[in-house]
Amino acid sequence: MHPVRLLLACALLAIGGLLSTSAAAVELGDDGLHKPTWLRETFKDMREDLAEANREGKRLLVIVEQRGCIYCTRMHEEMFPDPKIDQLIRDSYFVVQLNLFGDVEVTDFDGTALTEKEMAVRWGVMFTPTLIFLPEDVKPNQTAAEASVAMMPGAFGKGTTSALLTWVRDHGYASGEHFQKFLARQVNP
Repeated sequence: MHPVRLLLACALLAIGGLLSTSAAAVELGDDGLHKPTWLRETFKDMREDLAEANREGKRLLVIVEQRGCIYCTRMHEEMFPDPKIDQLIRDSYFVVQLNLFGDVEVTDFDGTALTEKEMAVRWGVMFTPTLIFLPEDVKPNQTAAEASVAMMPGAFGKGTTSALLTWVRDHGYASGEHFQKFLARQVNP
């Protein structure tokens, strides 16, 4: 084989190996959604999940995803494994995953029980992933969408993801500072 072709073939094999290693590192569940080790398996009763998050001194984060979502894959393979982001999640968040088109029952803070797909419609989730950050206290007549301190649809870079997790953890929304202003300060101190 010509040396250039041999070098090219070796490079392609190496790249292929890196790509398959990355994809293999993120376990997929039977529902086709990514299952990082920090994800909580719960009965998806938002009231119970919030109480458990509070007992652990963590913030409740609901992630809505769907099978085959390229943006969800990007978050799970590129952003969430970043050591700083992974540590922020593990230390500060109680994470519950919902399937945008799933049939598992979810109970909202106001007691309404619907399937995941019906709850996603109720909460106005139209894109995956959508990150829904909840406060420590939610009124019993509120929905998760009404109570949320932030709802972020989409996959973002590591800097934005880290800043968002930090902003919510530190109650940045309570100061009146918009997240975009906080993010700008992080990028250009």
